[in-house]
Amino acid sequence: MQNTRLNLLLNNLSSQTQQFFLNPWRKITLLLLSLLSGIFIAVAIVTSAGQNGRLDIIVAAVLLIFTEGISWFVYRRYSSTDERNLGFLEVLNTFKIGFTYSLYIQAFILGS
Repeated sequence: MQNTRLNLLLNNLSSQTQQFFLNPWRKITLLLLSLLSGIFIAVAIVTSAGQNGRLDIIVAAVLLIFTEGISWFVYRRYSSTDERNLGFLEVLNTFKIGFTYSLYIQAFILGS
């Protein structure tokens, strides 16, 4: 790419953000926020989709495709990436874990 001002600004912003999250406490905090936001998003989707009860199968298929797509993206890139993008993949995978965990918890709640 050309070294335009916008490209240099985005590269500098990206490197500063990566340096900011190299601190272990900040990284743990970011991963915890990602996990909790995955739980929140899943609860919101389940409660809003289950309100009418007409689109349950379609929503379940979309959620399955969503989680499998994240798994495919993360584990395909995880083996062939450098240290720069590893943090983003960890955050995305942690979001998926929280999302899936919340779906299991909601299934247990509805099953009892």
